[in-house]
Amino acid sequence: MSATPFAAEQAAARRQGISVGLATGVYGVSFGALGIAAGLDVWQTVALSLLLFTGGSQFALVGIIASGGSPITAVATSTLLGIRNGLYGLQLARVLRLTGWRRAGAAHLTIDESTAVALAQEEPEVQRTGFWAAGLGVYVFWNLSTLVGALVGNAIGEPRVWGLDAAAAAAFVALIWPRLRDRTGQVTAALAVLGRQVVDSRLVGARPPSAVWRRSVL
Repeated sequence: MSATPFAAEQAAARRQGISVGLATGVYGVSFGALGIAAGLDVWQTVALSLLLFTGGSQFALVGIIASGGSPITAVATSTLLGIRNGLYGLQLARVLRLTGWRRAGAAHLTIDESTAVALAQEEPEVQRTGFWAAGLGVYVFWNLSTLVGALVGNAIGEPRVWGLDAAAAAAFVALIWPRLRDRTGQVTAALAVLGRQVVDSRLVGARPPSAVWRRSVL
């Protein structure tokens, strides 16, 4: 590959990554507002975006907390949703070829968008450019917009007045709804409900199942 076409492909991958980062990062505003609605403060919400940094897992966590779920359930669910990033890492390891702290940094930026932009390129060098451009782009814009959303959510006061407490739970339902269309998703959901009942029955002692069910629904 000659220098000029290679430079053009590098620039195109960089532009693509930054564009994806900007477009995706804007949605961090909604997460920031929903984090406040779920009962987190501004810095807790921002810390989730900085440290967890995987949109689906973050929305699941605040959605479960907002709907009255336990922190353990919220963390477990967000962790399960983030497993796919580990699979992405297996695909990208042979492309990025990193070691040490750079590998740890790349792992934190391995998300849907950075993987998609990287694998859309043909040359390994261009794939690496696309990965870093998209990963860093999403990270910067997502965290900035999370801060904006959290400040706005904090400024409007009591979230129940504006209906944002229900919006957090609704965001979680919207996240999982497409996964319930096939048999695997339906079975998984049924097992999750059953598991919730078993855990609740352990926590509340000898209550009959009907009482546990009413408490969960209400």
